[in-house]
Amino acid sequence: MAVGLYAGYDAVRGLFRDGPARAERDGWGILGLERALRLDPEGWLNAHVQATPLLAVPACYVYATLHFVVTPCVLVWTFRHRPAFYTRARTALALTTAGALVGFWLFPTAPPRLLVGGGFHDTLSAYSGWGWWGTDASVPQGAAALANQFAAMPSLHVAWSVWCAATLLTQVRNPVVRVLAVLYPVLTAVVVLATANHFVLDVVAGAVLWALADAFARSLIPLRVSWVRADPIP
Repeated sequence: MAVGLYAGYDAVRGLFRDGPARAERDGWGILGLERALRLDPEGWLNAHVQATPLLAVPACYVYATLHFVVTPCVLVWTFRHRPAFYTRARTALALTTAGALVGFWLFPTAPPRLLVGGGFHDTLSAYSGWGWWGTDASVPQGAAALANQFAAMPSLHVAWSVWCAATLLTQVRNPVVRVLAVLYPVLTAVVVLATANHFVLDVVAGAVLWALADAFARSLIPLRVSWVRADPIP
């Protein structure tokens, strides 16, 4: 599944008809709509985080790391300890990711950090000397060719984090884990905005995408299962 989804992600990068010009135009369109709705905290968050290394460096690590670590860990944990939940969880994740790929293809969007004259700071690039990521998105240094710079709408970071939270809330009763599960997508949303990698509408679209994918997965795979007593995280 992972190989197939990455192949789709890689293929989508080559399907942009108008390249960066189209992506930047779409980015400005989103920002203009947000400003008209007075729903544009990205600039304020980005300016404050950019000026404070104590906030910026952890935010960069969260953006560049948790996305690629927490999601597969939750998926593997579900496979090993909640097999009754696994098929539906995996299907919801696959549908979420596939839906995001369609969004990247139909609506290539430059993130705030790439809008020339937008007043945003590329926080990961500015603090790239503090971590393993390079100056291009969150990929390792020297791997810029692997990154789709215009995959902002919807936010896959947010969509995956909401999937992680929902999956854990469905399966785990431990109150500490449940609180952390709820906080994870909240933290993700704040970080993607503060580092100027997404707009508010990208965040909303990511959450809505997960909700639609999860509803479809539930309709495909009805679940009739009680709590498993042998719970590594009771």
